[in-house]
Parts: sequence; C-alpha cells; structure tokens
Amino acid sequence: MEPVVIWELVLRGIAVGALIVTAAALWRAGSAIRIAGLLLTVTGAAYVLNSSAPIRDVLGVLDLPVHFFALGGVGAFWLFIVTLFEDRPISRLTLAPFALLTALGLVGWLGRQEMSSPVWIIHNLIEACFSIHALFVIAHSWRGDLVEPRRRLRGPVLGIVTTYVLALSGFEIAEGMGLGQPWFPIAGSIALAFICTLSAVAFVQAKPDLFGAAQPVTAPESEGLDAGDRLLLSKLEALMAEGEAWRREGLTIGALATEIGAPEHKLRRLINDHLGFRNFAAFVNARRVDAAKARLADPEKARESVSTIAFDLGFGSLGPFNRAFKEVTGQTPTEWRRERLAETGNP
Repeated sequence: MEPVVIWELVLRGIAVGALIVTAAALWRAGSAIRIAGLLLTVTGAAYVLNSSAPIRDVLGVLDLPVHFFALGGVGAFWLFIVTLFEDRPISRLTLAPFALLTALGLVGWLGRQEMSSPVWIIHNLIEACFSIHALFVIAHSWRGDLVEPRRRLRGPVLGIVTTYVLALSGFEIAEGMGLGQPWFPIAGSIALAFICTLSAVAFVQAKPDLFGAAQPVTAPESEGLDAGDRLLLSKLEALMAEGEAWRREGLTIGALATEIGAPEHKLRRLINDHLGFRNFAAFVNARRVDAAKARLADPEKARESVSTIAFDLGFGSLGPFNRAFKEVTGQTPTEWRRERLAETGNP
C-alpha cells in the first residue's frame, strides 16, 4: 500500500473518531440540537468514508448506506447551524434542505448515466447556496446573540467549517466538470481531520449554557443582582413597556443599551441570565406576539388584516411575524384568531 494511501486512511480515521466524540458532546444538548448534531455527525462520517476511493473499495455492502447518508450532508450542516444559532426547532421546513439534497443525490446516483454529471453539478451548487446561508446565519445574528459562549464559538470554529464546505463544493463541481486534480483526496483528508478535530475540541469544552433552551421568565430574578443591575433592568422594563420600544422596526440591542445607559455586553448578560432569552430577536418578539394575540382576539378588530397587525407591531414583513407567532403559540396568526373568536361567539 502506497504511503499516500496510508496517510489518507489515517487522516480519515482521525476525522471519524473526532465526529464520534462530537456526537457524544452534543448528546447533553436540548432535543433539537441533539437531533441535528446526530444527523450532522452521521452524514459527516458517511462523507468521510464515501469520499475516499480506498475506503469504498473495502466497504462492501456497507457502501450503500454510507453513500446514501453522505448525499444530504450539507443539509444536515445547515440544520445544525440554524438549531444552534437561531434556536430553531426541528420541523419539516428545517429538514427540507437535507431531504432535497438527499433526493437530488439519489437521482444523480441511480439515474441515467447521461444525466449524472448535470445533476451532480446542480446538487453541488445547491450545497454551496445552503453553505452561504449558514455563513450568513452565523454573521447576521452575531450581535443579537445573548449567550456569550455561543458568541465566541461562531467565528473560530463554525466559520471555518462553513468555509471548508464552500471549498469542498468547489472541488466537487470541478470534478463534475472533469477538472479534478490528483492532490484533491489527500488535501481533503487533511482538511477533514483538522475540521472534525477542531469541532470535537470546541464542543467537548463548551459550557452547558451553550446548548440550553430559551426559558423566558415572567419577572426578573433578583438573585445575584446588585443595585446597578436592578436599576438597568428597571430602565429596560420601562423602555419596553411604557415606551413600547419593541414596536420599532429594526430595533437593535445596541440602541437599547445606549438608551438605558448600559454597556452592550452587560445588557446581553442581563437579558440572558435574568430574563431567560437566548437571542435578542426572541426577547423583542415576545412583546410583539403578546400584543398581536390581544389584537387578534379582539372581535372589534376581526376585519383587521394579519399583515396590518404585523407591520404595526414592528415586523418588516409577514413571514417573520408568522414564524415568530407560531414558535410561541404553535399556530399561525390566522388559526389562533379563528379559535379565539370562535370561543367568544364571533367566528
């Protein structure tokens, strides 16, 4: 066996071992992150094995399930990003990228030979799109993230992983166009071992609050608060309640911090530790959804459109309002209104 092949096998073995460690570390997380993490590590391990010709040669019948799980790996990566950084639940919508890439991959794998190359190019382009969106999620919600360990994790680990996935998509597109290079396999093995090991170290060392579910409380907890913190929370409550700052479209935590005279990092800590919110959007949307529920349940406003309510409460479009409302109530605004009005005899 050639030395380069031995090194490839060793590096990929390290990558698979690191993914197993990552899965064990993520098992202590909440259910959504745990499921997304398990799917990510399974598809990641499948890709590590499936993308190596020497390994495929010895897999035998195991090559079929390994190949299958490798098809939707980037969709699993995207799912993990949105569950970890946006606290999104597992749903048909968040599972759709994984299902789409798996289905398209099956067409390229089992379909007619003349269609294989175009299908794989499309598959890899879609992978690149989801990777770019994952990078956008990491960057876009950075400032509004109220969980300090999660804020520190964004750049050094998952940013690198996303960059790797983009580079990988480029390699696969090049191969699909017949432009592959002999150094691709060993370069990919080195990158996989490095990225998987880095992720394992990051998640093993992560503090439990990185994975904790958002648990908003009805009133600020006074334990551990000094007089200055209590004053800041009082100012924040006045600004959000009497001042209705939550109505402002595009409200940022920086703007609130300036108005109450607090450093931004301290305000993030207070909202997270003492009000129970993991991201700023959830903190603001909780007020908006409460106000929306009151208007939707009011028979005198039954003819007021849902979009009018959304815009009046500070949402820039109807989509984010529907999503925020359903995350809190489990129903769309229209469904919730119909039930409330029926209870009062105003269907």
